[in-house]
Amino acid sequence: MRDGKRLTSIFRSLSAPRQQALLDYAEFLAGKEGAEVAATPPSEPLPIPRPEQENVVKAIQRLTQTYPMLDRNKIFHEASAQMTRHLIHGVPAVEAIDELERIFARQYQQHRDALAALQAASESDLAVSGSDPD
Repeated sequence: MRDGKRLTSIFRSLSAPRQQALLDYAEFLAGKEGAEVAATPPSEPLPIPRPEQENVVKAIQRLTQTYPMLDRNKIFHEASAQMTRHLIHGVPAVEAIDELERIFARQYQQHRDALAALQAASESDLAVSGSDPD
């Protein structure tokens, strides 16, 4: 079965709320295709509060905006897994969103650690090259 027909078949088998969630997710992915990264993203997460009522797609969008400094390709697989857990396996949205929060926070910490290591290496290189007599 071709992918388009398969997707249509799957879509039609879903309940109305899950169809809407799948459409929201497809729009999210389509937006990622054309999105351009800002020239200099902030170094700290933006203070975007978590709404009381939020679906998983909106949570991914919010967290992507909260952490614009992160490489979306590194998070995509884990975020997709949470979307699948929610849509296909029936994991409650709140549980999937809690896990997404942890994923983004962990990726942010790894990002900070990598920047700190890069800065330390750069400073070390400067110190070594500065002590070299010409």
